[in-house]
Formats: sequence, structure tokens, C-alpha cells
Amino acid sequence: MTAAAGGDRARYDRATAHLDAPLAVVDLDAFDANADDLVRRAGGKPVRVASKSVRCRALLERVLARPGFAGIMSYTLAESLWLARSGFEDVLLAYPSADRAGFAELAGDPKLAGAVTVMVDDPAQLELIDRSRGGGTQEVRVCLELDTALRLLGGRVRIGARRSPLREPAQLAALARTVAARPGFRVVGLMGYEGHVAGVGDALAGRPLRSRAIRLMQAAARRELAARRAEAVRAVRAVVPDLEFVNGGGTGSVQQTAAEDAVTEVAAGSGLYVPRLFDNYTSFRGRPAALFAQPVVRRPGVGVVTVLGGGYPASGAAGADRLPEPYLPPGLRYDPQEGAGEVQTPLLGAAADDLLIGDRVWFRHAKAGEMCERFDVLHLVEGDRVTAVAPTYRGEGRTFL
Repeated sequence: MTAAAGGDRARYDRATAHLDAPLAVVDLDAFDANADDLVRRAGGKPVRVASKSVRCRALLERVLARPGFAGIMSYTLAESLWLARSGFEDVLLAYPSADRAGFAELAGDPKLAGAVTVMVDDPAQLELIDRSRGGGTQEVRVCLELDTALRLLGGRVRIGARRSPLREPAQLAALARTVAARPGFRVVGLMGYEGHVAGVGDALAGRPLRSRAIRLMQAAARRELAARRAEAVRAVRAVVPDLEFVNGGGTGSVQQTAAEDAVTEVAAGSGLYVPRLFDNYTSFRGRPAALFAQPVVRRPGVGVVTVLGGGYPASGAAGADRLPEPYLPPGLRYDPQEGAGEVQTPLLGAAADDLLIGDRVWFRHAKAGEMCERFDVLHLVEGDRVTAVAPTYRGEGRTFL
């Protein structure tokens, strides 16, 4: 165990000694340091906070109070409306919605309509919104989404998420004209999320050849996208000269995306908590800020302990990299025959022999905000004390997806 890791484990154990596990913590010193690093990498452009990676209103408020952050990128319409009613004044919904009741609420309330921007990449989505208005006449703020995927070999190879169907600048301009010609809507923004750059680590432990291939792919993707995004922005601004924002990037690509002249703001969220999937980047090094603890409840034999629960896989393509990481004490690993269990999780390794019944094993989730779907509250740690307790979305009775 490194001195730093040993110190963190001792701090977290002391801070939560009065609490029963399972429990979750956010280390505020690490959280704030990560926030500062995102602002530094953004190079003067505002950082819009991805709420799905935080899922705690108190921590959203904390980071948005810091210089360099402005606005929220939300993930459902219901969440967007809830946040706007809670006082957040700039909420960009990053995904199209089919929430008819939500659109009726949005179109019927001037405060909500002024605070929330919805994502559109198809005229059929405008039709759905209009059918959902229920008499509401408020103008709906619209953001268009650019497909950022890298296409090779004449389009036969695609690298990147399957999101928007709008790839070419002319397609975005055409939809902008459609929106402009339709009463009750206004284009205010353009977004492009390059997940194959921002969300894919390029320094995989023990895999130098794959890491190099990823770096080469990402360099090509950045070059291609920067040119195409600039063209798309020019095309849309020809239709909407007063476009308010162009959003791009993610935690893993903040500095590269912010360097594009066409981009006015960058998005990030995972970089605040720094889950395990964000360990493998050459572009930045964050501090793990969000962890959860599971109690040791069994000692089945030499080199084995069993903790309560722990089966919290992350979304995405199923694989070992989607499992939480047994983090503190170091040197623990899953039993390959059982993995992370619904009710109990055996852990193997020499470190197990130093753990007693009731001791804690600290885990890092593979992704950021998904941890909050498992816990009602986050215990906010400063030094070796819990200084506050903040409800997660779940703790406030909100489970949006």
C-alpha cells in the first residue's frame, strides 16, 4: 500500500467510524481539486456540468458556485424540469425525450421554458413536442446535435457512439431552417459529444499496442471533427446568427475541445468524481473523490473475506471493466467464479488476512454518478471528518432512469 492510499484509507475509516456500512462518501478536497483541474484544462471557456455524473443537488450547487463553471447538462426532461424548479437557471437536456407530460409542463411555464433547452436531431421530435403542448404556448429552446463519430474506409468503419443522424453541416443547417420556420421553437445551441475521445482511455495498463492504436485513432478523430464542427457551426450560424452556445467535449477531452475556436463551452462531470474508467488517460490525472464502503461479514478461509453486497455494475458493454474496483486496502480482487454479488461478494488476496469482521473495504465505481443510484446520501468528508450529509437524487425520491 502506498503512503497516500494508506492515509486515505485511515482518513475514511476514521471519518465514518460512527456510521454503519454500506455507505458512500465524497472527499471534498479531491472533488474541489478535480474541479480546479477541469477549469485549468478548459483554458478560459466555461465548463457545463454533466449532472448524470454527479446526481446530487448539493454537489451541483457546490461546483457551479466555483469560477469557471456555468450551466448543467442534464439527462432526462423530468430531471431538467426538477432542476429548473430548484433554481438552476441554465439546463441543457443532452438527449432527445418522448416525455409528453414533461413537454406540456415545459410549454406551459415561462420560468421552465426560459431555463431548459431540449435536444433535437429530427423533425419528428418537433412534432411530438407540439402534440404534447396541451395548450402551452411558451417558446421551446432547442439545441441541435452533431454526430461526431469518425468514419473510415468510405464509411464502412464507424468509431463513436450512435447518437444523432445529423452528420454533415448541410443537414444541421436544414434542420435549423425547419425549426426557425416552425412557430413555438427557437434554435439556441449546437452540441457534439465526441465520446470516442472524451470517454475512452488511451493508456491501458499492460496494453501498450492497443493504447497506441487508441491514441492514433483519437488524434485522427480530433482533426476530422474539429474541421467538420467548424463547418457545421458556420452553416448553422448562417441560419441562426444569434446562436447562444456550441457545446463539446467531455472529461477526457476538455483541453483539446476547448482549443477549437468554434466551441464556446465544454461539458464535464465524471472528472469531478474520477471513477475507475478515468484512470487510463495521458491527458489528465485526477484524484478519486467518490467511494463506497462495504463491510466485511465473513472470513471463509485464508486469503478470503466476504463483504455485504457490492454488485453494482456500470452501464455499457458488459465486461470486467464495468465492475467496481476493490480499492482500499489494495491487493484485493474478485473471485472469478462469483464476481461482484447481489448480496455478498467474496474478495481474494493477501490483504484479506488483515481484515476483521466489521472492517471496511472501499470501492470505486466504474462510472461516476451511477454509484448514487445505490445510496440515499453521500457523506461529505473533509480531512478525517464527515462535515455534511447530502442526499443523492435517489435520496430525494428521484430516480429518472
